[in-house]
Amino acid sequence: MSQILDGKRIRDEILAGLAPRIAALPRKPGLVVVLVGDNPASQVYVGSKVKTCLELGMHSEKITPPAGISTEALLDLIATLNARAEIDGILVQMPLPKHIDSEKVLDAIAPEKDVDGFHPVNVGNLSIGRPGPRPCTPSGVMELLKRYGIETAGKHAVVVGRSDIVGKPMAMLLLHANATVTICHSRTKDLEAECRRADILVGAIGRPAMLTKAHMKPGAVMIDVGINELKDRAQVVAIFGEDSEKTKAFDKRGSVLVGDMHPYDAAELSSYWTPVPGGVGPLTIAQLMANTVESAERRQR
Repeated sequence: MSQILDGKRIRDEILAGLAPRIAALPRKPGLVVVLVGDNPASQVYVGSKVKTCLELGMHSEKITPPAGISTEALLDLIATLNARAEIDGILVQMPLPKHIDSEKVLDAIAPEKDVDGFHPVNVGNLSIGRPGPRPCTPSGVMELLKRYGIETAGKHAVVVGRSDIVGKPMAMLLLHANATVTICHSRTKDLEAECRRADILVGAIGRPAMLTKAHMKPGAVMIDVGINELKDRAQVVAIFGEDSEKTKAFDKRGSVLVGDMHPYDAAELSSYWTPVPGGVGPLTIAQLMANTVESAERRQR
């Protein structure tokens, strides 16, 4: 029988484990989140991050430069934050306005304060297995697998998606955990056949309910990283059915979330699967907090 992987429960376990580590430090870990402009979704994400920091007793700051800030001015701000001894983590919320050079901004964050794990130094550390901050969503998936006792060594893992934020680091973490890893993408030939080889299937391609029964091996572990907002009722009905709870929720709110895997197919065929929402999503902020605490521990030693 298929079992749901409860991301909220694992999030709470991770955060509970951080509390005594925070209490043991000479000073509180410090996290600064830089939010440029007024993107509504970004404001929600940043609010959750700041709230979690405060609940853990960490020092948290939110800096909100105007949307028109130049790349140079934002780089000056990053340099100031790099120099502040009481700040252990710097996170620049993406996406940035189009006129800003995002690559330059991310590269300017001191690697030891890069709690998102996106700096080239930290990407290199991940590649060769050296310690350092790991991207939060993939490392959250690894925590989920570990805490549910799901074996990765010797398993065939297929990651659908090759983004720098999720797909590539997810594949690297699974490889370091002794899985045999295949990365698939939009140009993969016979994607269905590649996915059906997976003992662990990770959907991270950003297309609603794209992975269906045709992509799934019965008994596989199915990790759905996708968070897609549906605003078209016909699309919701096509996936969930006219009389489903999701369709009723859409009729009330005007939108619903769905992952990259067809939820009914994943629930039917998997041994373990992550729902959307409530699966992988809650782990991202938990791992951000873990990365900040680890940075504080390294720096305060």
